[in-house]
Amino acid sequence: MIGYVTLGSNDRKRAATFYDALLGELGAKRAMEDGDRFIGWSNGQGGMLAVIKPFDGNAATVGNGNMVSLAVGSRENVDKLHAKALSLGGKDEGAPGLRGGNFYGAYFRDLDGNKLCAFHMG
Repeated sequence: MIGYVTLGSNDRKRAATFYDALLGELGAKRAMEDGDRFIGWSNGQGGMLAVIKPFDGNAATVGNGNMVSLAVGSRENVDKLHAKALSLGGKDEGAPGLRGGNFYGAYFRDLDGNKLCAFHMG
């Protein structure tokens, strides 16, 4: 149902380095770019995650309560992606583990403070 998600960034080059490495773990590559405005990544399965310079010209800020969740296919991939995010300078927001039944997830913030979750059901 979700076609794409955008995350604001005040340093697109730094964000690009972070997401090239992080989303590369999921087989994603840059799918779209528009100069210094945005970069979007896709793994070819229909959705896209993008970092973007806000259209209104104001600084990008973190949305309190906003989060992007990435379905990563296995508990092992949850562990790997969380560790990769932290190794790239991301901040831990919740170590990998079971939360509510068979939801296995891990939470982190990117270099701009955006919150993400890597998860697997099962």
